[in-house]
Amino acid sequence: MSDVKKKPRSAQERWVAVYPAYINAKKTVQEGRRITQAQAVENPTTQEIFDILQAGNFAPIAEKKMYPRDQTRDWAMQGRVKVQLLNDDDTPKFKEFKTRKELFAYLCETIPKLKSRQPGFSAQSSAQQGSSGGGGGGAKKNKKKK
Repeated sequence: MSDVKKKPRSAQERWVAVYPAYINAKKTVQEGRRITQAQAVENPTTQEIFDILQAGNFAPIAEKKMYPRDQTRDWAMQGRVKVQLLNDDDTPKFKEFKTRKELFAYLCETIPKLKSRQPGFSAQSSAQQGSSGGGGGGAKKNKKKK
């Protein structure tokens, strides 16, 4: 195996991994939380993290990996997102995010603002609004024969 430290910062192996447990308010530090409980968000998902980073032009990559410290192996918390924070010359790729902790803080500020986190939002109501079309043809139902 090659030494990961010798690879350039642009190699995906050197990118910062963000697991939902890092910013989950329901996790303890021993369970993997990396920021203060006051900053953390309750039950973030990999999809929420990915959506925020993609909207911020980070070019993230979502991977289906389990967090090693997660004892429950909850499928809803499965996955990680990788993002490049440093250029090959070790300068920050984004001025406002020099460290991974600054990135975690940004995620914790932004996740509660997502539409899916707003009160009154449900996935069913948005799906119904998008699929309201004219009635389909007169499909016959199978009736029992006597």
